[in-house]
This record gives sequence, structure tokens and C-alpha cells, in this order.
Amino acid sequence: MNNDNLTRKELAEVMNGQLGYPQSSCAALVDAFFDRMKGSLLDANSIKLVHFGTFTVREKHPRRGRNPRTGETITIKPRQMVAFRPSKRLREQINE
Repeated sequence: MNNDNLTRKELAEVMNGQLGYPQSSCAALVDAFFDRMKGSLLDANSIKLVHFGTFTVREKHPRRGRNPRTGETITIKPRQMVAFRPSKRLREQINE
């Protein structure tokens, strides 16, 4: 496995190795999982994965910013963003 990033293909390969399902079925399962997650986030619902963490959609209010190249003051528009909060167990495992 590549240590830099975990890809959909690598997830499907791990499922194939551990569960023995065909590679195409594992890829379809991974895609279905991510499509469901994306749909929930687009509907502004949070996603809680026990012992992993919670994904939520956050509202970012407009604020003043500065173009670092020109120094010009600009207003950054309001927007939504996805936030991830790791579970206590995951934080503990990362910090061991």
C-alpha cells in the first residue's frame, strides 16, 4: 500500500483480501459507501462513525480578509464546509 494516501482502489483491495469478494464488488461497495456519505453531507446531515469520528457540515460566516500579494482588503463570502472531529478512542490511539 502507498503510505502517502489511502485511495478507493486500495480500500477495495483490502476488502477483497480480507473478505474474498471479487474486486469489482468491493469497488462497488466502497463507491456506494462514499456516495451515501456524500449524499448525507449534501443534505446537511452529520455522519457519526463509532470509534472513528463525526463528519459535520459547518457554516462559515462572512469575514474580512486580505490578499497577501496585493494587500487589498476583501470580504470572504459565507460558505459551508465539512468538519471532522475524531472520536476519543481514535485520538488516544494516534497519540500513543
